[in-house]
Amino acid sequence: MENTKGILLESGTNELEIVEFGVGKNKFGINVIKVKEIINPVPITLVPQAHANVEGIIELRGEVLPVVDVAHALGFPPSENPSQDKFIVAEFNKQKVVFHVHNVTQIHRISWGQIEKPSDMYQGSDSQITGVIKLNGEMILLLDFEKIVVEINPESGINIQQVKKLGKRERSNKRIIVAEDSPLLRKLLNDTLDEAGFQYVEFFENGRDALSYLEGLVSAGKDVTSEVQIVITDVEMPQMDGHHLTRRIKEHPALGKLPVIIFSSLITDDLRHKGQVVGANAQVSKPEIAELIHLVDQFIL
Repeated sequence: MENTKGILLESGTNELEIVEFGVGKNKFGINVIKVKEIINPVPITLVPQAHANVEGIIELRGEVLPVVDVAHALGFPPSENPSQDKFIVAEFNKQKVVFHVHNVTQIHRISWGQIEKPSDMYQGSDSQITGVIKLNGEMILLLDFEKIVVEINPESGINIQQVKKLGKRERSNKRIIVAEDSPLLRKLLNDTLDEAGFQYVEFFENGRDALSYLEGLVSAGKDVTSEVQIVITDVEMPQMDGHHLTRRIKEHPALGKLPVIIFSSLITDDLRHKGQVVGANAQVSKPEIAELIHLVDQFIL
């Protein structure tokens, strides 16, 4: 698996690889670049008063890591064949978490364009699905692992108090474009950017919609830099991911001067170079919202 990580997203190809795994009778996926390794279950130490979705902790090569029961988190029954169960060791948001799943089957290489946004008709506001992939006559659901972790530990999410600590700020007429597929994070970003004094923020659910808006400004003959001062983008989004969006902006003759900040749970020492290759001006790991605000200030104020 390590050998594949340097290829994908490097040049903003709008592709990804997912690890397909099973929980109950459903098939789910996790982005390969979140996965450190996949291991057979090891003995778990129970932790008193732990969150209901946390089975306990394990020691893995000197690190103590929490084990999340994905079936319990999804409201599914426990494994029918425990001998097939696997532990997916993942890293994002600058933390490592072990996800207990019922089986791991294969890796698929797909385009973000193949991933459909879940419909509001069949998911509520508490949904843990970020995308639906139709593959070989079956459906694979992309799980929102960040949401699962934030539900266990709210402190690991975006905290508006970090922005309030920056002190009283002037209202700004600068215009910000944000590409972020999570409704929860869009609301949190809207609240925190507003608290930071930025009242003109336009949100898009994916990179494709954000790029269409920016290209529309160019087609209308408008001076893009007077309409938009900065772009903030997530990486993982259906239709078009943030690396591809960044590359398209930076290669565009009229959009290239726009500053782009990648704000993602995937900003790690191993993956930072992927954003550099596509020309991002800065990269910030979620949930470091105060650092994001400092960078926005630096680029546009």
